[in-house]
Amino acid sequence: MSVNTPEPPQIDTSKAHPARVYDWLLGGKDNYPVDEAVGEKLPREAHIGARQNRQFMNRAAAWLAGQGIDQFLDIGTGIPTEPNLHQIVQGVVPHAKVVYTDNDPIVLRHAEALLVSSPEGVTDYIQADVRRPGEIIEHARRVLDFNRPIALSLIALMHFIPDDQDAHGIVGELLSALPSGSYLVLSHASSDRLPELAEQVTAEYARAGIRLGFRTREGVARFFEGLDLVEPGLVTATEWFRSTPAPEPEESAIYAGVARLG
Repeated sequence: MSVNTPEPPQIDTSKAHPARVYDWLLGGKDNYPVDEAVGEKLPREAHIGARQNRQFMNRAAAWLAGQGIDQFLDIGTGIPTEPNLHQIVQGVVPHAKVVYTDNDPIVLRHAEALLVSSPEGVTDYIQADVRRPGEIIEHARRVLDFNRPIALSLIALMHFIPDDQDAHGIVGELLSALPSGSYLVLSHASSDRLPELAEQVTAEYARAGIRLGFRTREGVARFFEGLDLVEPGLVTATEWFRSTPAPEPEESAIYAGVARLG
């Protein structure tokens, strides 16, 4: 089943939005000229990184579902791009429940049409900002059972939260609401693997009024403090795999990891 969503609010097409730029980078059509203008100025590696993020999400979600995880909280969902997270996990665990969250009204507009659950499972959607974690958790409790393990998915999201907005504190607050046995799935753009590329991307987004907080490996590792990293640990997005064949070797400026709450 799918949970009904409210009427979408007005979309602001005068400013670029990360979800729509990301859609453009993936070859999607649910974006506007202002978003395309940003995407066109980004280097080729930005397109590659968007694809690598999606592929990491696919592998991690499938592995978690294979471990019996049947509840997912996906924040920073983005415009639906098949396969969506719920399609991956419900293909393994048909009764899985998935709550999606994003702060762009265009995502909400597409959610009802595209995020269609399996008959046995549930999908829900909330328009909310990760900078208000309490609001997200409050809504998610209506669908997910917080007495059982939940996978928190933060794919290519936290590098849009600079340090002065307390990115690590936000993730800590989200994790504090989850029970033992839950998982954090996170990918994050690096500032130290290809520094010149990071500077270029940061500058182009800044011109569009979008602040970025790319981080070093140490900075990304802080999101996983106190958790048990799943092998192969905190690696690049193209190096993380478990139950699938190894991805083709490829340079990546994206860090990725999956960790379990003890």
